[in-house]
Amino acid sequence: DDTDSEDELPHGWEERTTSDGWVYYANHLTKTTNWEHPKTKQRRRVAKDLPYGWERVKDNQGRFYYVDHINERTTYTDPRLAFAVDATDAKRGSSPRQRFDGSSTTDQVLQGSHLVGKVAIVTGGNSGIGFVCYETARALACHGARVILGCRDMEKANKAIQTMKTNRVSVQHYFCLISHCCLISALYFSHCTDIEVTAIKLDLSSLTSVQHFADEVLKLKCPLHILILNAAVFALPWQLTDDDIERTFATNHVGHFRLVQLLRDLLLRSAPARVVVVSSESHRWARLVFVATEDPINLINLSPSKSNYWSMLQYNRSKLCNVLFSNELHRRMSGRGVTCNTLHPGNMVRTSLPRSSILFQILFVMASPFTK
Repeated sequence: DDTDSEDELPHGWEERTTSDGWVYYANHLTKTTNWEHPKTKQRRRVAKDLPYGWERVKDNQGRFYYVDHINERTTYTDPRLAFAVDATDAKRGSSPRQRFDGSSTTDQVLQGSHLVGKVAIVTGGNSGIGFVCYETARALACHGARVILGCRDMEKANKAIQTMKTNRVSVQHYFCLISHCCLISALYFSHCTDIEVTAIKLDLSSLTSVQHFADEVLKLKCPLHILILNAAVFALPWQLTDDDIERTFATNHVGHFRLVQLLRDLLLRSAPARVVVVSSESHRWARLVFVATEDPINLINLSPSKSNYWSMLQYNRSKLCNVLFSNELHRRMSGRGVTCNTLHPGNMVRTSLPRSSILFQILFVMASPFTK
């Protein structure tokens, strides 16, 4: 049983739902069904409504399948299964236990969340991890949040924003059509005809640009509830920034570190708020040698000279700094209503991160089928 979850199904089993929301389990080996989970022996239920953008359709053989109009895909798996809850917990009124996997979408993660009145900043909205950041910003905006993108390339940022708005309107128009433009549908979509996403120029390798971005945010006189530090670079050749800091270290850590300092008071005034730092499992291979008389966390190691530079190692060290920074920021600010978490976004996800190296681009493509 090589499994990551105590409630992962054994080989040959499939999870299904009934029309009234009960989960049952089909065993394809014995051709039988059970109401109880084959491992946990628990009965489960799902929410009544499908996630935003999903539709349940019957095919010619009388089988139901599910259409995701936002991501333009279909599946026979009920998307509500990601939010299945034990039947005993449902009776007590507890919140669903969420389960996500490699095919889960941002809309499934945010199902039931209403972010109207919340303000979020996402860095790197048009570069680096690209699609993931776009989805983060789009999902937050579609659930009511006001989103500010911090981007180096404003032309790409504005195109991304226009794409978000166009897709949002087309999905709303579709649902109005299939419901014959009924009054309920019109009332539902009248308050969310558009999404509120703006972009401000931000080059994290420049402390001057970071200062300008923070000044522009503060001029908006709005709160800040969510700060997602996502932008990153990888496999760059050695180069010093205008601030005499090695470029990978400057972009991946120093720029974000300074941005949080400049927005710290705004976060505290907006509490409860949260900071999310996108790091990497690569932080485990920073190769910092600890000597009793020397602190390995120093500029000689973190912003090395050209002769001591290796792009992969430098990326790993910057990601270690992300984790250490996140932990310390949480320790200092969580008691005042501002939490901070760091995360690993997944191995070899579809990303433009290795765009600076043909070797790493090939490696990412070759390795992706063998990683989660």
